[in-house]
Amino acid sequence: MTQTDLISPVAVFDAGIGSYSIVARIREKWPQKDIVYLADRASFPYGRKDSDALGQVMLRTIHFLEGYHPSSIVIASNAPSIMVLETIRDKVKTPLAGVTPPLAEAIEKSKTGHVAIMGVQSLVESVMFADFIAPFAGQATVSGLNASPAIDHVENGDFLFKPDVTQATVDRLVSEIRAADPLIDVLTLSSTHLPWLRDYFERAAPDCIFLDPADAMVEQLDIGPMGHGRIHAIATEAPGYEIAEFERMLARIGVDLTLEKVSF
Repeated sequence: MTQTDLISPVAVFDAGIGSYSIVARIREKWPQKDIVYLADRASFPYGRKDSDALGQVMLRTIHFLEGYHPSSIVIASNAPSIMVLETIRDKVKTPLAGVTPPLAEAIEKSKTGHVAIMGVQSLVESVMFADFIAPFAGQATVSGLNASPAIDHVENGDFLFKPDVTQATVDRLVSEIRAADPLIDVLTLSSTHLPWLRDYFERAAPDCIFLDPADAMVEQLDIGPMGHGRIHAIATEAPGYEIAEFERMLARIGVDLTLEKVSF
């Protein structure tokens, strides 16, 4: 498949496997929309980069994807969406969308006024994260929680093939959450990996509500004209993050895609 086979595709990218959940949601809502799906394995992981490094990676990647003449580009990762999206928006021509914690919805659904945002460590400990939650300070008690140990179980496929190990990690994380603030009753799954673990979290904390940030983003997406319902899957790679292994990871979650190698 070439660029000319696609009609104003929406481009979706991330460094890990979690972002495919966004592709699946777009396909479900708009079956005829063409999609460019990029797995930027050469930049894995986004979640352990600082804001300067993330900004450079985002601009380089977006400028590459603009070569497909997309109707919009989705940064399918919570960390760069919070940390750098607004600083780079005016540096690109294409409409950008990001995935951010649905904090207003979490506060609305909470009965206790105590909510939590789960994400990677670099996100929840960043200045930008503090700025993101600051406007809500008078409405609720908002905590940022490092969920990286659970996220690792998605990247390595444990959540499919080692459910007991995955559940044990999630149980420990939930125990830590309850110890930090036992009143928390709504949590956002603010890494695109975490929705794959939703069943695990709901088993560990059946009395809590878990929200997926992708829901609101997909509803608000500037989707543009329809095409032929094609997915053009591409990927970068680096030693230790080869495309063949990523294809095997996708296959484990029931996704049969052949990725074309690109570099930029």
